[in-house]
Amino acid sequence: MARQRATELQLNENELVMTRGELHTLRDHIFVLKCAIDDVERDLDPTVDPTTRDYRAALKWLLEAAKPVVAEPLRPSHRP
Repeated sequence: MARQRATELQLNENELVMTRGELHTLRDHIFVLKCAIDDVERDLDPTVDPTTRDYRAALKWLLEAAKPVVAEPLRPSHRP
């Protein structure tokens, strides 16, 4: 079905179709993940001597930000 739809839309093997909403959601999740990475890098600065509690909080925040990025696998859209 996906190949047939790709042929109909004249897509090559390096192109895909996704809805604008899916794209915005993915971009939002990636932005949150980038912010989490920046926060963790700043919070775990070795010159500040982070505690075990700091590491746990950083890991929790990083996981919370990363899970939505991988929760929904990218799949071909069935919309034109």
